[in-house]
Formats: sequence, structure tokens, C-alpha cells
Amino acid sequence: MEQITDQNAVSLTTRNADLSDMVELLRTQQAAKTDHVVAASDLAAQGGQMLVHGAGRSELSMDGVTTGDLTLAPTRTADNGIADKLGIPAAYLRRTREQNIDLYDANVNGWLTHRPDRRFLVRGLADGEGRHGVMRALLSDRYRPIENLDVLMTCLDGIREADHPVDIVSADLSESRMYVKIRSTAVAAMAPALLTGYTSPFSGDRGADNPTVFAGFVLTNSETGQGKFRLIPQLTVQICTNGMTLTRHAIDEVHAGGRLEHGQIDWSADTQAASLALAKKMTRDAVSKFLDPVWVAERIAEIEADAGVEVTRPQQTIEHVSKKLRFSTAAQDSILTHFIRGGAPTSGGVLHAVTAAAQTIPDVDEAYEVESRGIEAMQLSATFAAAAS
Repeated sequence: MEQITDQNAVSLTTRNADLSDMVELLRTQQAAKTDHVVAASDLAAQGGQMLVHGAGRSELSMDGVTTGDLTLAPTRTADNGIADKLGIPAAYLRRTREQNIDLYDANVNGWLTHRPDRRFLVRGLADGEGRHGVMRALLSDRYRPIENLDVLMTCLDGIREADHPVDIVSADLSESRMYVKIRSTAVAAMAPALLTGYTSPFSGDRGADNPTVFAGFVLTNSETGQGKFRLIPQLTVQICTNGMTLTRHAIDEVHAGGRLEHGQIDWSADTQAASLALAKKMTRDAVSKFLDPVWVAERIAEIEADAGVEVTRPQQTIEHVSKKLRFSTAAQDSILTHFIRGGAPTSGGVLHAVTAAAQTIPDVDEAYEVESRGIEAMQLSATFAAAAS
């Protein structure tokens, strides 16, 4: 987010927040949102900023009512959207921002004028004056967002209606996604085959002494075109809070819809009523399915079936897994360190190492991406170890 310099701007991100802090931040963002469907001819890059012509706050003067331009500073996510929608290589556009801002403007403006009648949805957060702010995304004018605050409150209602005790473990918000971890300590199962031999690198507790796993799920959503609204089951190891994410069992909904009208968009309650009704139903279904003790026991058995393969070449194994899953070099190094500290020289130990390392990654999106690939990493390591033996 290096291109955003206004210290008074609404905060875009938070890490390891509790529920009340997340709700407060989302309410602040909701009040600052400014969304416009505009033609390409109404957009212009100037000094690395995006001008939305005629989208600023109206002013009354002796000459009548005039509407100014809205100037928005693109986030990294917005720059990626600009690159995608205009057909500019994202890495190249980032380089022009960092090294030659005039070239950035020239590329963006050149492609905007190539098809001046093409329409986009611009999502931003405006300051109190309504003339400046942050550009969060450039999207298709068919994109139908499900707002983070609305979907969070609706899902909490769905959980309450399901009448099952849960805890909100943590809430994270990046430029592109919201993540909320929900856990039920009332649904616990034993996973001795998975946890015997493992020691938490955080607490020092041994899995052999306490092989307890809790049921739960992760709620994710994007307001900026970076993913669907999803409910993803996750099993949490009690001794270390490692989260084993079962992505293939996720429940999700695509953000799509009819063409939006030209001009400023006011996301009224009616606009999102159908999506939120579906979100509530999906949440009730998730609670019923993901917190069912029989279902949880079946998933643990599946994980344990792949967890016992001996890993005799940990460095080569983790290099192989990290390459396949496109983990960063820093993530790879952290996984190897956690594998050694965990003390379980098995494919299950690789799973623990990946999910433990994810907890130490400061970037929210990368942390969740790494964590979500834990079971896949275990399976890849099992296959690699078997082939090498």
C-alpha cells in the first residue's frame, strides 16, 4: 500500500482483531464508501492517482450547482484490477508506479481511450470532503458485491439461528479479503494418529498428551473482486491452534449479477436482500454440516490416512512441496523450521509445519493462502516421500 500516503484515510486492514474491533472498522469503511459505474472516458490517471470525472461532491455557488472530480489513490489491489481490465501486464504496471509515474499515467490513459465507451465499477473510500480518497478496485459493471459488514452480521445471525455454541477466534481484513475464524469447542474429537509425536512450537505441549481437535469453519468474503463469499470447514488443533482447512468441502457463492446502472451506486438493503438471505441459509447449512461430530470424525480419519508417511529428506521434501504450491522463499524457510521444531518426521508433520508457519506470516492474504494448502502439502509430501523410498 505504499502509494497511499494520507494518514487520515480510513484504515484498510487489520490483523488478529476481535469481533467488536472488526465490526467497528467495517462500519467506518461502510460510511466512507463511494461507488461509481462510469465509462472509460470519465476516468483518467494523473500523477499515479485516478480521477473519476463528475464523481466528486456537488457544490452550490453563485453560478449554480457544480460537481467536481473525485481523486482516488489506487491500492495494490486496485492497480491489479486496472492492469487486468485494461490488458496491461500487472508486473509492468507496478514497475511504472515505482520507477516512472509519468509512464504509469501514459499506459493507463492510453488504454482507457482505446475503448472510451467501456464501463467499469469503481469502488473507493472517500474522505469527509468527498473529493479525495482511496481506490479499492476497478471491476466489471456486472460485479455485484456482497459487503463485508452485511455478510458478517448476516452470518452471525445464521449462527445464532442454528443455536450452536461457537467462538470467534480471530478476524482479519486485507485490502482484498475479509477472513473470520469460527470454532466450536463443543465439537471436539481425538486425532492421536495425527498428533502423536508432534510438539507445538508455540506452547511446547505434546500432541501425545492432548490430541484434541476442534471443529469450525472460516468465513471469507471480498468486496473488490478477489474471491467469492465462502464458508470453509477448518479443524483446529488445541495445543497449537494450527488450522487444517478442508477447502474441497467449502460452500460458496459467486459475486455476479446484472449490469449496474451508470452513475453513483447506493447499495441499499433491497439490492443485497437476496444475497444476504442466501448467506444466512449457507451459514445455517455450514453449522449443521461442519459441526456434526460424525462428519468431523470422518474428515479426521481421511487426514490421518495420509499423515503417517515417513519423511526422511525434510529439506528436499519441503522444497518440492513449496515449489508445487508456489510458496514464497520466506514461507518455505519458515515451514522447514517449524517442521524441525515440531519433531514429527512424517507427512503429518509437514501439515503441522505449514499450518504453524502460516500463523507467523504477517501478510494476511499470504498467511491464509499458505494455511489453506496444509492438507495438500501433506499429500504432496507423502507422495514425494513414497517415491523417494
